[in-house]
This record gives sequence, structure tokens and C-alpha cells, in this order.
Amino acid sequence: MSSPTFNLFLAIGGVFGFLAALMAYLITYNEYMHHYPTKKEPRKMALEAAILAFLFFFLLSAFVGLFFKP
Repeated sequence: MSSPTFNLFLAIGGVFGFLAALMAYLITYNEYMHHYPTKKEPRKMALEAAILAFLFFFLLSAFVGLFFKP
């Protein structure tokens, strides 16, 4: 399962997953700051959104990489 194509898809998934997680965190945190008086709850919810975004992009990339194995 360690082909160069699969490793490339994992690297791509890691990079774009990180960018997606960063953007999801910033957008979610900014939006939830308008609805909560404290910063604790928006940070927690934004972190959950960031983790889910990273997992989605990383796992999607790994799944697609399995189909493009030589």
C-alpha cells in the first residue's frame, strides 16, 4: 500500500487538509464570536469544525489515492 502515487495523494491531502482546517477554524470562530459572550465556547466549536475539515480532506484524498494505484 506504499506506492509513490498513494504517498503523493497523502501529501496533497495533508497540505490541503491543513489549509481547510485553518480556514474552517477562522471562519467558524469569527462567526460564533457574534453569538457567544465568552471566547471559550466559540474556540471549542471552531476546533471541532477544523478537525472535521482536516479529516474530511485527508481521508478523501487517501480514498482517491487507493484508486489510482498502479
